[in-house]
Amino acid sequence: MNDRRRLLLAACLALAAAGHSYAETIKPVAHIMTIDAFEFKPPTLTVDRGDTIVWRNSDSVPHTITAKGAFDSGAIAAGATWKYTAKTSGRFDYICTFHPTMKGTLIVR
Repeated sequence: MNDRRRLLLAACLALAAAGHSYAETIKPVAHIMTIDAFEFKPPTLTVDRGDTIVWRNSDSVPHTITAKGAFDSGAIAAGATWKYTAKTSGRFDYICTFHPTMKGTLIVR
């Protein structure tokens, strides 16, 4: 193998190793969502797999976070929270089953 090829191979290996260690240092993030005035705020949230989303119900009545076939919080009492860890990539449109006009979207990368 000539010197030029060795140098190219060494550079490629260094880049691959650097990329691998960078990916290992990415830590999951916690995102806080608010339910307020019968709205999910923000209405759309984009997260990475492994991140945690916490919905805090600031309204005076119970709500749900329901994405059919993906997740369902059950009733979240006034002042309570519900936590979900994103494990599957995709787009998840969700509603409050008590108040179906309340809609939100969770996008998991």
